[in-house]
Amino acid sequence: MGRYVLGVLLLILSVLVNADERLFYQPLSRDAALSPAQWRTLWRETANQGVQTLIVQWSRYGSEDFGGAQGWLANSLRLAHEQGLQLVLGLHMDDAYYRRIDELDGAGLIAYWKAQLGQSLAQQQRLKDTWALPVSGWYLPMELDDLHFQQADRREALHTLLQAFLREAGGPMHLSVFSTGKLSPNGQAQWLEALARLGLTVWWQDGAGTGRLPEFVRQQYAAALACEIGIIREAFRQTSTEGQPFKAAPAPPQTSKSCHPQAVFELHYRPWAKHLLTAPDGT
Repeated sequence: MGRYVLGVLLLILSVLVNADERLFYQPLSRDAALSPAQWRTLWRETANQGVQTLIVQWSRYGSEDFGGAQGWLANSLRLAHEQGLQLVLGLHMDDAYYRRIDELDGAGLIAYWKAQLGQSLAQQQRLKDTWALPVSGWYLPMELDDLHFQQADRREALHTLLQAFLREAGGPMHLSVFSTGKLSPNGQAQWLEALARLGLTVWWQDGAGTGRLPEFVRQQYAAALACEIGIIREAFRQTSTEGQPFKAAPAPPQTSKSCHPQAVFELHYRPWAKHLLTAPDGT
Protein backbone atom coordinates (compact mmCIF):
# COMPACT_ATOMS: atom_id res chain seq x y z
CA MET A 1 0.00 0.00 0.00
CA GLY A 2 2.84 2.37 0.87
CA ARG A 3 4.48 1.92 -2.53
CA TYR A 4 1.12 2.44 -4.27
CA VAL A 5 0.48 5.71 -2.44
CA LEU A 6 4.03 6.86 -3.19
CA GLY A 7 3.57 6.07 -6.87
CA VAL A 8 0.32 8.04 -7.02
CA LEU A 9 1.95 11.01 -5.29
CA LEU A 10 4.88 10.96 -7.75
CA LEU A 11 2.45 10.84 -10.70
CA ILE A 12 0.50 13.80 -9.32
CA LEU A 13 3.77 15.65 -8.74
CA SER A 14 4.89 15.04 -12.34
CA VAL A 15 1.62 16.43 -13.69
CA LEU A 16 1.82 19.49 -11.45
CA VAL A 17 5.47 20.11 -12.31
CA ASN A 18 4.91 19.80 -16.05
CA ALA A 19 1.67 21.82 -16.08
CA ASP A 20 3.54 25.12 -16.04
CA GLU A 21 5.03 24.93 -19.51
CA ARG A 22 8.15 26.99 -20.01
CA LEU A 23 9.33 28.20 -23.39
CA PHE A 24 12.73 29.61 -24.30
CA TYR A 25 13.00 32.65 -26.56
CA GLN A 26 16.34 33.46 -28.19
CA PRO A 27 16.17 37.13 -29.27
CA LEU A 28 17.63 37.80 -32.71
CA SER A 29 18.19 41.22 -34.26
CA ARG A 30 15.90 40.36 -37.16
CA ASP A 31 12.96 40.04 -34.75
CA ALA A 32 12.90 43.84 -34.55
CA ALA A 33 10.87 43.75 -37.79
CA LEU A 34 7.74 42.66 -35.93
CA SER A 35 5.22 45.38 -35.12
CA PRO A 36 3.74 45.82 -31.63
CA ALA A 37 0.47 44.35 -32.94
CA GLN A 38 2.31 41.27 -34.21
CA TRP A 39 4.10 40.84 -30.88
CA ARG A 40 0.84 41.17 -28.97
CA THR A 41 -0.76 38.51 -31.17
CA LEU A 42 2.27 36.24 -30.85
CA TRP A 43 2.35 36.44 -27.07
CA ARG A 44 -1.40 35.94 -26.82
CA GLU A 45 -1.14 32.78 -28.91
CA THR A 46 1.87 31.66 -26.87
CA ALA A 47 -0.19 31.96 -23.69
CA ASN A 48 -3.11 30.19 -25.39
CA GLN A 49 -0.78 27.27 -26.13
CA GLY A 50 -0.37 26.77 -22.38
CA VAL A 51 2.94 28.54 -21.90
CA GLN A 52 3.14 30.33 -18.57
CA THR A 53 6.84 31.18 -18.31
CA LEU A 54 9.01 32.72 -21.02
CA ILE A 55 12.75 32.21 -20.54
CA VAL A 56 14.54 34.91 -22.55
CA GLN A 57 17.99 33.56 -23.42
CA TRP A 58 19.79 36.87 -23.30
CA SER A 59 19.15 40.61 -23.12
CA ARG A 60 22.58 41.54 -24.46
CA TYR A 61 24.53 39.60 -27.09
CA GLY A 62 28.01 40.99 -27.62
CA SER A 63 27.49 44.69 -28.27
CA GLU A 64 23.85 44.17 -29.31
CA ASP A 65 21.44 45.39 -26.62
CA PHE A 66 18.30 45.15 -28.80
CA GLY A 67 17.52 48.83 -28.34
CA GLY A 68 18.01 48.97 -24.59
CA ALA A 69 15.35 49.90 -22.07
CA GLN A 70 12.98 51.41 -24.65
CA GLY A 71 13.96 49.16 -27.55
CA TRP A 72 11.97 46.55 -29.39
CA LEU A 73 12.93 43.65 -27.10
CA ALA A 74 12.04 45.39 -23.84
CA ASN A 75 8.78 46.66 -25.33
CA SER A 76 7.85 43.23 -26.69
CA LEU A 77 8.50 41.65 -23.29
CA ARG A 78 6.21 44.22 -21.67
CA LEU A 79 3.53 43.01 -24.08
CA ALA A 80 4.35 39.41 -23.14
CA HIS A 81 3.80 40.26 -19.49
CA GLU A 82 0.49 41.93 -20.38
CA GLN A 83 -0.60 38.60 -21.88
CA GLY A 84 0.10 36.87 -18.57
CA LEU A 85 3.54 35.40 -19.29
CA GLN A 86 6.05 35.31 -16.46
CA LEU A 87 9.53 36.42 -17.49
CA VAL A 88 12.88 34.82 -16.73
CA LEU A 89 15.30 37.32 -18.21
CA GLY A 90 18.65 36.32 -19.70
CA LEU A 91 21.75 38.37 -18.97
CA HIS A 92 24.94 38.98 -21.02
CA MET A 93 26.26 36.60 -23.68
CA ASP A 94 29.61 37.07 -25.41
CA ASP A 95 29.07 36.64 -29.14
CA ALA A 96 32.43 34.83 -29.28
CA TYR A 97 31.71 32.56 -26.30
CA TYR A 98 31.97 29.18 -28.03
CA ARG A 99 35.12 30.12 -29.93
CA ARG A 100 36.75 31.49 -26.80
CA ILE A 101 36.08 28.45 -24.61
CA ASP A 102 37.58 26.24 -27.33
CA GLU A 103 40.74 28.35 -27.43
CA LEU A 104 41.39 28.67 -23.70
CA ASP A 105 43.21 26.35 -21.32
CA GLY A 106 42.10 25.50 -17.79
CA ALA A 107 43.25 28.63 -15.99
CA GLY A 108 42.40 30.83 -18.97
CA LEU A 109 38.92 29.33 -19.20
CA ILE A 110 38.20 30.05 -15.54
CA ALA A 111 39.53 33.62 -15.87
CA TYR A 112 37.33 34.12 -18.93
CA TRP A 113 34.28 32.79 -17.08
CA LYS A 114 34.97 35.14 -14.18
CA ALA A 115 35.07 38.10 -16.57
CA GLN A 116 31.85 37.02 -18.26
CA LEU A 117 30.07 36.62 -14.93
CA GLY A 118 31.09 40.21 -14.19
CA GLN A 119 29.49 41.26 -17.47
CA SER A 120 26.28 39.48 -16.50
CA LEU A 121 26.24 41.16 -13.10
CA ALA A 122 26.56 44.54 -14.80
CA GLN A 123 23.77 43.65 -17.23
CA GLN A 124 21.50 42.50 -14.41
CA GLN A 125 21.97 45.83 -12.64
CA ARG A 126 21.30 47.66 -15.91
CA LEU A 127 18.08 45.71 -16.36
CA LYS A 128 16.96 46.47 -12.82
CA ASP A 129 17.77 50.17 -13.11
CA THR A 130 16.46 50.95 -16.59
CA TRP A 131 14.39 48.15 -18.13
CA ALA A 132 12.01 47.95 -15.17
CA LEU A 133 10.50 44.65 -16.29
CA PRO A 134 8.63 42.43 -13.82
CA VAL A 135 10.89 39.36 -13.72
CA SER A 136 10.38 36.08 -11.88
CA GLY A 137 14.00 34.99 -12.38
CA TRP A 138 17.25 35.39 -14.29
CA TYR A 139 19.00 33.20 -16.85
CA LEU A 140 22.77 32.92 -17.22
CA PRO A 141 23.26 32.42 -21.00
CA MET A 142 26.69 30.75 -20.91
CA GLU A 143 25.97 27.04 -21.35
CA LEU A 144 28.02 24.41 -19.55
CA ASP A 145 29.12 21.11 -21.01
CA ASP A 146 31.06 18.05 -19.93
CA LEU A 147 33.77 18.59 -22.54
CA HIS A 148 35.16 21.90 -21.27
CA PHE A 149 34.45 20.93 -17.65
CA GLN A 150 35.46 17.30 -17.85
CA GLN A 151 38.25 17.74 -15.29
CA ALA A 152 37.22 17.84 -11.63
CA ASP A 153 39.46 20.82 -10.86
CA ARG A 154 37.74 22.92 -13.52
CA ARG A 155 34.33 22.02 -12.10
CA GLU A 156 35.49 22.91 -8.61
CA ALA A 157 36.85 26.27 -9.78
CA LEU A 158 33.59 26.98 -11.62
CA HIS A 159 31.66 26.03 -8.49
CA THR A 160 33.57 28.68 -6.51
CA LEU A 161 32.97 31.32 -9.21
CA LEU A 162 29.24 30.62 -9.34
CA GLN A 163 29.00 30.70 -5.56
CA ALA A 164 30.48 34.21 -5.50
CA PHE A 165 28.33 35.27 -8.45
CA LEU A 166 25.11 34.16 -6.75
CA ARG A 167 25.97 36.05 -3.57
CA GLU A 168 25.90 39.26 -5.62
CA ALA A 169 23.25 38.45 -8.21
CA GLY A 170 20.74 36.68 -6.02
CA GLY A 171 18.05 34.58 -7.61
CA PRO A 172 16.20 32.74 -8.81
CA MET A 173 19.03 32.12 -11.27
CA HIS A 174 18.75 29.59 -14.12
CA LEU A 175 21.58 27.87 -16.01
CA SER A 176 21.67 25.09 -18.63
CA VAL A 177 24.02 22.21 -19.43
CA PHE A 178 24.41 19.86 -22.39
CA SER A 179 26.11 16.49 -22.74
CA THR A 180 28.94 15.47 -25.06
CA GLY A 181 29.56 12.05 -23.54
CA LYS A 182 32.75 12.99 -21.70
CA LEU A 183 31.29 12.33 -18.25
CA SER A 184 29.30 9.22 -17.37
CA PRO A 185 25.55 9.69 -16.85
CA ASN A 186 25.99 9.30 -13.08
CA GLY A 187 29.03 11.58 -13.05
CA GLN A 188 27.17 14.31 -14.88
CA ALA A 189 24.09 13.85 -12.69
CA GLN A 190 26.23 14.37 -9.58
CA TRP A 191 27.76 17.51 -11.10
CA LEU A 192 24.33 18.97 -11.89
CA GLU A 193 23.08 18.18 -8.40
CA ALA A 194 26.10 20.01 -6.94
CA LEU A 195 25.26 23.04 -9.09
CA ALA A 196 21.64 22.91 -7.94
CA ARG A 197 22.77 22.88 -4.31
CA LEU A 198 24.29 26.31 -4.92
CA GLY A 199 20.75 27.59 -5.36
CA LEU A 200 20.72 27.46 -9.17
CA THR A 201 17.80 26.22 -11.22
CA VAL A 202 19.66 23.77 -13.46
CA TRP A 203 18.40 22.69 -16.88
CA TRP A 204 19.72 19.79 -18.96
CA GLN A 205 19.30 20.02 -22.74
CA ASP A 206 17.93 16.75 -24.11
CA GLY A 207 20.12 16.94 -27.27
CA ALA A 208 17.39 15.57 -29.54
CA GLY A 209 17.70 18.52 -31.90
CA THR A 210 21.47 18.63 -32.25
CA GLY A 211 21.85 14.84 -32.28
CA ARG A 212 25.34 14.92 -30.79
CA LEU A 213 24.70 11.63 -29.03
CA PRO A 214 22.63 8.55 -30.01
CA GLU A 215 19.14 8.48 -28.55
CA PHE A 216 19.79 5.50 -26.26
CA VAL A 217 22.77 7.36 -24.77
CA ARG A 218 20.70 10.50 -24.22
CA GLN A 219 18.10 8.39 -22.45
CA GLN A 220 20.74 7.11 -20.04
CA TYR A 221 21.78 10.67 -19.21
CA ALA A 222 18.15 11.68 -18.67
CA ALA A 223 17.42 8.66 -16.49
CA ALA A 224 20.31 9.48 -14.16
CA LEU A 225 19.07 13.00 -13.38
CA ALA A 226 17.55 13.90 -10.03
CA CYS A 227 13.95 15.15 -10.21
CA GLU A 228 15.02 18.70 -9.34
CA ILE A 229 16.98 19.00 -12.62
CA GLY A 230 14.85 20.42 -15.41
CA ILE A 231 14.88 19.05 -18.96
CA ILE A 232 14.88 21.29 -22.04
CA ARG A 233 13.11 19.63 -24.97
CA GLU A 234 14.63 20.79 -28.26
CA ALA A 235 11.92 21.62 -30.82
CA PHE A 236 14.22 21.54 -33.85
CA ARG A 237 16.44 19.26 -35.88
CA GLN A 238 19.86 20.58 -36.85
CA THR A 239 20.39 20.61 -40.62
CA SER A 240 23.89 22.10 -40.75
CA THR A 241 27.03 19.99 -40.42
CA GLU A 242 30.12 20.62 -38.32
CA GLY A 243 32.00 23.72 -39.40
CA GLN A 244 28.94 25.30 -41.04
CA PRO A 245 26.85 28.15 -39.59
CA PHE A 246 24.11 26.68 -37.44
CA LYS A 247 20.91 25.87 -39.33
CA ALA A 248 17.90 23.93 -38.12
CA ALA A 249 14.31 23.12 -39.03
CA PRO A 250 11.29 22.95 -36.70
CA ALA A 251 10.49 19.53 -35.24
CA PRO A 252 8.13 18.37 -32.50
CA PRO A 253 9.91 18.20 -29.13
CA GLN A 254 10.13 14.84 -27.42
CA THR A 255 7.71 14.54 -24.54
CA SER A 256 7.56 12.29 -21.52
CA LYS A 257 5.80 12.19 -18.18
CA SER A 258 8.41 12.55 -15.50
CA CYS A 259 9.16 14.29 -12.24
CA HIS A 260 11.42 16.84 -13.99
CA PRO A 261 10.42 20.43 -14.73
CA GLN A 262 10.06 20.77 -18.51
CA ALA A 263 10.88 23.55 -20.96
CA VAL A 264 10.93 23.79 -24.77
CA PHE A 265 13.62 25.41 -26.93
CA GLU A 266 12.59 27.59 -28.61
CA LEU A 267 9.98 30.10 -29.79
CA HIS A 268 11.22 30.47 -33.38
CA TYR A 269 10.56 26.78 -34.01
CA ARG A 270 7.01 26.67 -32.64
CA PRO A 271 4.17 26.44 -35.17
CA TRP A 272 2.37 29.61 -34.06
CA ALA A 273 5.54 31.74 -34.37
CA LYS A 274 5.58 31.80 -38.18
CA HIS A 275 6.09 35.60 -38.21
CA LEU A 276 9.51 35.07 -36.64
CA LEU A 277 10.35 31.98 -38.67
CA THR A 278 9.72 33.69 -41.99
CA ALA A 279 11.76 36.79 -41.16
CA PRO A 280 14.79 37.45 -43.40
CA ASP A 281 17.64 34.98 -42.86
CA GLY A 282 15.38 32.72 -40.79
CA THR A 283 16.73 29.28 -39.94
